[in-house]
Parts: sequence; structure tokens; C-alpha cells
Amino acid sequence: MSKRTSAKHKIDRRMGENIWGRPKSPVNKREYGPGQHGQRRKGKVSDFGIQLRAKQKLKGYYGDVTEKQFRACYHEASRMKGDTGQNLIGLLEQRLDMIVYRAKFAPTIFAARQLVSHGHIRVDGVKCNIASRRVKAGQEISLGNKAQEMALVLEAQGLSERDIPEYVAPDGTAKVTFTRVPTLDEVPYPVKMEPNLVVEFYSR
Repeated sequence: MSKRTSAKHKIDRRMGENIWGRPKSPVNKREYGPGQHGQRRKGKVSDFGIQLRAKQKLKGYYGDVTEKQFRACYHEASRMKGDTGQNLIGLLEQRLDMIVYRAKFAPTIFAARQLVSHGHIRVDGVKCNIASRRVKAGQEISLGNKAQEMALVLEAQGLSERDIPEYVAPDGTAKVTFTRVPTLDEVPYPVKMEPNLVVEFYSR
């Protein structure tokens, strides 16, 4: 399992954006980057720098998946028919931990990954603890009995800062169905994501 060991909100400050849309993000108070040189004037960013930033932002949003996993996801997207950037987003949104997050079973993507890895999530009624598992259209994702009473889950379901997207259909409070693979325009990112720049970064 991939685990982020450094401070999560440093991604926000490094990017200068609240990439998860959380009210506790330090960007809401300090828009400059972290560290003693965070406030210094920034020079012009190269094309490579812009592409790298787009990749770091997208990778960070999905729970900071490992570079190996992210690159493999890109290569798979490039082999599929259609637009590679759209395909990449579709593959990332099919991850089990992301659907748990989209269903508002967890307040953050990191909590969603933990919920899956601790065995609290069922896929078509069968327990699954692999956060990176790809969910197919029509499959049901549900909470285990114990998880339905967890404070973390109840907190997430009461969040007003985000809604459940159309491609995740709720059935009560403990079950959703992943109806289809979304397009970039349908994904409720709090900030602008640019998968086309990620494609340019990897295809150099």
C-alpha cells in the first residue's frame, strides 16, 4: 500500500492551490509555498516546469499514488482508443479508493484509502482491501456493518463542501453503484486539472 509520509497540505502550499477543496487547507491563510524561501519571488517557469507541476497536482490529488503506479496508469491510457488525457482521468476515477471518496464514505482520499485497506469496503458484497482495484461500471460498492457506525464515515456523509457526482449513484447511505466511467468535465475537481500537460510530460 502506498503511504504518504510527509505533510499532506504541503502539496497545497507548493502548488498555491487548495487541490482538495478542504476548509482547513493552509492555502486559505498563506498562499505562498512552504519553507523559509516560500515567500521569495518566483521566476518564469519553463514548459517542463509547467508540465511537472500539472503532473504533481494530479498525482497528489489522488492520494499521492506512487510514481510507478501513476506512470503505469498513463501508459495504459495511451494504449487505449481516444484521447489519452481523458482516458487517464477515467482510469484514476475507477480506483476503488476514489469511488469510496466520491461516495462520501470518507472525508478525504487518504481516509478512503485507509477505509479500504482495513477491510471495511465491499465490492458486489465481497470484502476488498486493495485501494487501487479498478471498479467496473455497474458494480456496487458498500460499507461493512462496522464501518456504517464509524465517526469518520458519519463526518464524511455530513460534509457540505462536496456532492456525490452523477456517475456514482447512491442507494441509501451505505451503498453506491459506479454507473459509468466519467469524462474530465464530469469530475468535480475543486481546482483546474490539466491531464493534457501530464500527457506531454510523459511523452517527451
